[in-house]
Amino acid sequence: MATPPMVPAGWYADPAGRHEYRYWDGTYWTAGVADGGITAADPLEAPPRPAQQAAFTPTPQPAAGFTPAQPAEATPTPQPAAGFTPAQAAAGFAATQPAAGFTPAQPAAGFSPVQPAEAAGVPPLPSGLGPAAPPGAPLTPQRRRRGRAVPAGIALLVVVVLITGLVLWAPWKSPPLLRPTGLTAGSLTTDSVAFHWSSPATGPLPDKYLILYNGEVIGSVPGTVTSYRTTGLAPDTPYQYRVAAERGGKRSAPSSVLTMHTATPPVSAARWQGSWTVTAKITHGSSTINGPKHFTETWLASPQCATGPCSVRLSVSINGHSFKVTMARAGAVYRGKITKNIFPCGTGSNSFPVRSGLTIRVKLTKAQVDNEAWTAAAWHGTAQVSSPYTSSGNFYCPAAHQTIALTGGP
Repeated sequence: MATPPMVPAGWYADPAGRHEYRYWDGTYWTAGVADGGITAADPLEAPPRPAQQAAFTPTPQPAAGFTPAQPAEATPTPQPAAGFTPAQAAAGFAATQPAAGFTPAQPAAGFSPVQPAEAAGVPPLPSGLGPAAPPGAPLTPQRRRRGRAVPAGIALLVVVVLITGLVLWAPWKSPPLLRPTGLTAGSLTTDSVAFHWSSPATGPLPDKYLILYNGEVIGSVPGTVTSYRTTGLAPDTPYQYRVAAERGGKRSAPSSVLTMHTATPPVSAARWQGSWTVTAKITHGSSTINGPKHFTETWLASPQCATGPCSVRLSVSINGHSFKVTMARAGAVYRGKITKNIFPCGTGSNSFPVRSGLTIRVKLTKAQVDNEAWTAAAWHGTAQVSSPYTSSGNFYCPAAHQTIALTGGP
């Protein structure tokens, strides 16, 4: 018959389940037990007879169906309540003596009170070292509880981590609506500006962006678009814009202000219109005429188009004679020609008209924004007067030519 394997002496889980550990001496389970690191003695059962010891070698496993003997339940002795003072015997009182033949009760057969481990003759439990159960030893209630405690602790840790993550993430809370940033000017023309901004650094995109001018919403773009262009503006004019994000009906704080200036058109693109104060001075041929050589008149320029620069119908007054002439435009220069009586021949009752050829040339020299339109602000020019030989009765005037310098201002 094969010899059963020897299990080395040591502390192992109590097979009876009464304590955490019990000492195995290499042959038998001893009375040495340990709970919470404190050793004591509690016999498992009566040791086998010598004849049995010679023929039997225990294995680390208790026999199938083995139930360790349980100590008889001790009936606790009632203790007096806190603050209780026992009554004193009355004077002359004599205590009753036990009856003849009375024998006090003895402990039950086989009962042994728990003794310290030293009384059991076993080594102390190693400090900080939890004993392992012998190979194949069944789980004791303590081991079962410890085995269940580990996954329960892991599950609790997982729950705590999940709750913490939910609190930090808070999916039920709406993410903050970030203020648009990074407004930058784009292309500029005389009547339009464009600009763009940055998408949110974090979080979802807004539903849309609102474009604000002077605090009023003038347009919007979808949340996926980060640029805007506005047209129909006045030239050479500053404009200020801000952008706000909107999501779920809520609006973010507006962005910082972006100031842009529309492009300045050339003077040639100015519209020549309105009333002008014209200073005229004869710079050549003044000796051949009668009348003032320097005068101030009022002219009126009426463009022949609804907007922008174009030809002008000019109402002119020279030397007290008024007429209208059409001035054709070529960039910033306007030219017109007409035949009129500008400087009559003779004086007083003896004077008679002279049909002179008049050529007017005007060049715009300055422009400005007026009522959001690019208009002329100043000009200068000349008027060339050519008079043929003219006679009437005994009077005549030779051919002549005069040059008049013109300066126009508002």
